[in-house]
Amino acid sequence: MNDQIKQDTVNRAAWAACGTFRGTVDPAIYKDYILVMLFLKYVSDVWQDHHDEYAREYGNEPALIAEMMKNERFVLPDGATFSALHARRHEPGNGERIDKALSAIEDANLGKLNNVFQDISFNANKLGEEAQKNDLLRQLLEDFAKPELDMRPSRIGNLDVIGNAYEYLIKNFASDAGRKAGEFYTPPEVSELMAILMDMREGEEACDPACGSGSLLMKCGRRVQEKYGSKKYALYGQESIGSTWALAKMNMFLHGEDNHRIEWGDTIRNPKLLDGDDKLKHFDVVVANPPFSLDKWGQDTAESDKFKRFRRGLPPRTKGDYAFILHMVETMKPRTGRMAVVVPHGVLFRGGAEGKIRQKLIEENLLDCVIGLPEKLFYGTGIPAAILILRKSKPDKDVLFIDASREFKSGKNQNQLTTGPDSNLAKIIATVEAGQSVPKYAHLATPEEIKANEFNLNIPRYVDTFEEEAEIDLVAIRTERLKLKEELAALEVKMDGYLKELGF
Repeated sequence: MNDQIKQDTVNRAAWAACGTFRGTVDPAIYKDYILVMLFLKYVSDVWQDHHDEYAREYGNEPALIAEMMKNERFVLPDGATFSALHARRHEPGNGERIDKALSAIEDANLGKLNNVFQDISFNANKLGEEAQKNDLLRQLLEDFAKPELDMRPSRIGNLDVIGNAYEYLIKNFASDAGRKAGEFYTPPEVSELMAILMDMREGEEACDPACGSGSLLMKCGRRVQEKYGSKKYALYGQESIGSTWALAKMNMFLHGEDNHRIEWGDTIRNPKLLDGDDKLKHFDVVVANPPFSLDKWGQDTAESDKFKRFRRGLPPRTKGDYAFILHMVETMKPRTGRMAVVVPHGVLFRGGAEGKIRQKLIEENLLDCVIGLPEKLFYGTGIPAAILILRKSKPDKDVLFIDASREFKSGKNQNQLTTGPDSNLAKIIATVEAGQSVPKYAHLATPEEIKANEFNLNIPRYVDTFEEEAEIDLVAIRTERLKLKEELAALEVKMDGYLKELGF
């Protein structure tokens, strides 16, 4: 079985397991149960695989086997494995047993999994009354016990199958989850674009202050692996929603990203990524897809912010876009710091307090690039968005504007940026790297131009995409019209013949 077939098999089997809940439990609720069960099944399979390996080698020395198992990446207490839960699936109390198993695993791995399962309860009433809940969970355990979801390393090898399957599930949940999807997942093409533009290097640190499931952050780390063949980097993040924070933690571990620190809490009201002096920690790369125009983001306490993040101005109470932008600016390292942030277009041109903040960021020569993206690209919203790139050390004072809004792969519910050579992504990246104007696509604006536009960054002010209408050929139109009239007359004759045959 080749690698892609292995991956597709696991993906399909994991997604099919959702069928147990469909029609009974809302996808926004059951996604947590599916993803936690995938994590439990994987760590159990790895544990069992390694135990069997040691048993073959030290069969007559159970004490030695037990000692060796203490060095596992995740330690699983007796009775807390997937197989132990599966063996008792026909007994009452499946929900309580799974919860106890997760609690025991958390206690045995506090340094890695502390509080990760606290927001998820398989014994919750939202899964129905006891009999229904017990039956649902029996079916779920049977779904994950299928041979296709045997995730022992001796079977699937060292592939990133499990991490990819987790990502596959998160993406599908995002596309199904409607309005709230953007809270936990950025489309993979957008994540890829941002990671490439940030170009994280070996030894650097990256942060996502609104990290969701952690996918965007991990794409930055993956660049280091691909370019340098190294995992010498660190990933940091913060997420305000407890269940989503848990997804990020599990996602990191399933992708082998052990060198991470993901905090749970509100980044604006209570930033937790601090240095030893109780100040904001600085990073080489800062990326985020924050919630668009967040209402009640914390303006009431922002004025007295001890980190002085809002010294350029206080964002409006009902629009938190610049709150996240200003936080990100303050966490860039002085020399190497660079950031990419997804924003709604209003950030580019709204006036008032936002206009003043925008002007200061431009005058400080922090803004490097504005990239307009297509509509219907992000889960949960049809509006077009933009990516802002800011840098602490710029070689010049110009700003590159790119209108990439008209080039995409159209979909019924969701549009996509194409990837690979000669793709939408490749064109954006090549344009950013060249840093030059491209007719009808990009414009390198001087500080004087931006000032003349009163620091309005609306992309059509800089990139002229107007196409002149082609001259109308009246003779050709008349010829086509006459041809259509002849075809219509012939069809009328045919129709009369059919009607006569039918007796009309």
